[in-house]
Amino acid sequence: MQKNYQQKTLGILGGGQLGRMIIQSAINYNIDIHILDPDIHAPCQSICQKFVHGKLTDFDTVYAFGKDCDIITIEIENVNTEALEKLASEGKEVYPQPHLIRMIQDKRLQKTFYKEKGIPTADFILTENREEVINNAAFLPAVNKLGREGYDGRGVQILRSQTDLDKSFDAPGLLEKLIDFDKEISVIVAKNKKGDVVAYPSVECSFHPTANLVEFLFAPAEISPEIESKAKKIAVDVIHELDLVGLLAVEMFVTKNGEVLVNEIAPRPHNSGHHSIEANFTSQFEQHLRAVMNMPLGNTELRSPAAMVNLLGEDGYSGEAFVEGLEEAMGQKGVYVHLYGKKLTKPFRKMGHVTLIDENLDNLKKRASEIKSLIKIKA
Repeated sequence: MQKNYQQKTLGILGGGQLGRMIIQSAINYNIDIHILDPDIHAPCQSICQKFVHGKLTDFDTVYAFGKDCDIITIEIENVNTEALEKLASEGKEVYPQPHLIRMIQDKRLQKTFYKEKGIPTADFILTENREEVINNAAFLPAVNKLGREGYDGRGVQILRSQTDLDKSFDAPGLLEKLIDFDKEISVIVAKNKKGDVVAYPSVECSFHPTANLVEFLFAPAEISPEIESKAKKIAVDVIHELDLVGLLAVEMFVTKNGEVLVNEIAPRPHNSGHHSIEANFTSQFEQHLRAVMNMPLGNTELRSPAAMVNLLGEDGYSGEAFVEGLEEAMGQKGVYVHLYGKKLTKPFRKMGHVTLIDENLDNLKKRASEIKSLIKIKA
């Protein structure tokens, strides 16, 4: 029997650019979206059916917000999971499930989960403080990661030798063996309540040298069919082992000898899937909506090779944003500009992205660099 999805209200914790792009997909299905966000000027504020201004980590705020929704999801992991668990116990549908959000919030629990489930990942040591990091200096070179509240490159320090130990975190975290990788890739998978699972083609990520944020993304990743198959299988295994309902981005390293190792996961739409709006038959944002609403999952195939360029606030500029080079970019074939509704810019703030479509991957790489040089977010 045909379900009436329009009768269900979807609440999203977080009203940033990811929520904004979920709403843009939800509009096509006449699904009402409620948003909770601590920023009164959040990108979703003017386009959702109901906006609530409040803290995502406050129990009472999250609980009260969720009472007005039928289904609740997230666009950021730093949320109050106790409130979500209470809502779930009272019959609200919460996806991804609260206990999984709590586990993913802590990189120490994430890594331990991979080890317990036999999911390939880099060797690691759990540490409680800087003293324990120093005591494990023989494990270097390694990456020191904060257990909690690290995101977008924050909470990560590369420790190549003992001279770097003073950069280590004096808080619970982990030391992860530094991988001499060939490529960083990401595979996005989705699972609905019925248990259907789909996986997107691998994408290749290139990071900003200082901000530690994705600067470019290329789809498909330039890897062998064997590596592609291995990466997809690992991503599907992870979502099955978690039994997660929703969307899951699985970030991985491809090593020089052809191993594929899980780095981190994100239980929501992810920067490595932004190109899918134009490049795939079903965008990651629509797929997340479909998964949490228990709709049929969409086709994940690429329509065309694509590149994605993150538009970050230029270093040295803070204030009301001005997009330099926009008109020239708009005049080019296969260029799609997405601005995130953020009025104020600051250095390295995610202000938007550009997707480029081109049948030739070499052309894409050249054009992506040109777009990066052309469009600047200044004040």
